[in-house]
Amino acid sequence: MTTEATLPTTAASPTARQLWTRARGIALALVLLLAGAVAIAVVRSDARHGELDPRSADPYGSRAVAELLADRGVSTRVVTTLDEARAAAGPDTTLLVAVPDLLTERQQTRLHSSTTGSGGRTVLVAPGGGAVERLAPGVTADPALSFDSTLAPACDLPAARRAGNADTGGIRYSTHLEADTCYPSRRLATLLRIPDPPAKASAEGTKGDTVVLGARDILFNNHLDEHGNASLALQLLGSRDHLVWYLPSLSDLPDPDDERSFFDLLPSGWLWGTLQLFIAAALAALWRARRLGPLVPEKLPVAIRASETVEGRARLYRKANARDRAATALRSATRTRLAPLVGVPVTQADTPESLLPALSAHLHGAHGDGQALHTLLFGPPPGDDAALIALADQLDALEREVRRP
Repeated sequence: MTTEATLPTTAASPTARQLWTRARGIALALVLLLAGAVAIAVVRSDARHGELDPRSADPYGSRAVAELLADRGVSTRVVTTLDEARAAAGPDTTLLVAVPDLLTERQQTRLHSSTTGSGGRTVLVAPGGGAVERLAPGVTADPALSFDSTLAPACDLPAARRAGNADTGGIRYSTHLEADTCYPSRRLATLLRIPDPPAKASAEGTKGDTVVLGARDILFNNHLDEHGNASLALQLLGSRDHLVWYLPSLSDLPDPDDERSFFDLLPSGWLWGTLQLFIAAALAALWRARRLGPLVPEKLPVAIRASETVEGRARLYRKANARDRAATALRSATRTRLAPLVGVPVTQADTPESLLPALSAHLHGAHGDGQALHTLLFGPPPGDDAALIALADQLDALEREVRRP
């Protein structure tokens, strides 16, 4: 403490170079993660452009199906609003709903009321649980998807038997209605054809039907030439002279009373997923916990010099302006060392009534003054740094005097 004022100062906070050295690994990982996310987004945006659009020649478009149907005399027209889709329903029309889940509940109900009894065919592409129950009442979607993508017909539907194996594996459906259940996966169908009941025949006496398709693969350009996908797609979509391809869009605005909330837009199972993440975080915290039992003393991995410890503590005291604590530490250490030298137990070193009389008897001259010893060993804290240095010098001189033979 006596030489603390002359010691060179050391920066307490890390420098910019040290901060960069510590954080460069994390920064590099974040940059790589961001670059990977951008790359994936660019690749997926190029690959999924115009998905299920009969005008798109991209891998996930459906232009190939439309061209093959045109060669067979079936016209294809794209509509993007519910009113256009409802108006197009008729006995000579196949209405394909590309993304049924994008429709609101009221839109799905209105579309079903228009197609039922029209005498035409309605093809629903991979509708989820809520959508299929409103667009095809009596049909239920199973939460578990099919393990296999390519399945065998295993039904009497002529179109399926002629096509053979096809990539229909996806959502699985069950129904209590009289229907053709094809391409089963674990006893549940991935393709259903549900004929309209006799009471729902059109004005011309034509009976329509509804086809529920569990997967989109047979309509994609890059899957059309695989297995019996092309045959099945052409037979399902080419049974009428006209095909109306309904692609729900932003221009097809729902009624204000039927707008979805934020939680309605979240995918199914998000609540259970959040709960699983919370449990995983709790288990990780429990695994990484370090205070599950009593503290265990451990040896220091590195031996630290006493002078470095004293210097470090002194610098902390100086930075905090804690002259009172520094003086208390100096006096306490001095009293502890003096007590055995004058025959006082260490346990009574902090008791003036025990230490001061024995110390006065051991000393002679000015240092033997009891009042001066009391002020030096038990007095008030110094008012400034100079007084603290003087106190340290006086305590050192007192200890040398007591140790002198």
